[in-house]
Amino acid sequence: MAGGGGDIEYDQPALNNDINVVPMCDVMLVLLIIFMIVTPTLLQGFQATLPVGDNLLERAEDDTRVVVGIDVEGNWYFNKRPIERDQMLPTLTQAFADRPEDKVLYLKAHYEIAYREVMYMMDIGRDAGALVLASVSESKTPDDDGGLF
Repeated sequence: MAGGGGDIEYDQPALNNDINVVPMCDVMLVLLIIFMIVTPTLLQGFQATLPVGDNLLERAEDDTRVVVGIDVEGNWYFNKRPIERDQMLPTLTQAFADRPEDKVLYLKAHYEIAYREVMYMMDIGRDAGALVLASVSESKTPDDDGGLF
């Protein structure tokens, strides 16, 4: 009579060797939903391969800049948002009116875009009140053409 239990026998519950996959499925579904929501926001903006320049200074992206982009298909963007061509002039005019101390227009254009498109965008920028036009390009890596010099 060790343990004071008398002679009553208790049934042991059977051990379950199987893996419970229900919590794993729940976690996977939650991750799937998160990725479905986050992925489109990561792809916002436009896709353009910028021209390559020599001896460029690295500058960080700044969300307060007035940036205009033209992608490979000729679509126009204002601060990473698609915009119609006829809306670019009033939008830029308003952007420069809101910031009288900074009238710099940053232009990002795909390197295969026809130059007339870039010139047309420059004319719109000038008409909107931009005093300086900065063309954004990629810097050369040291591996290009055997070096920078």
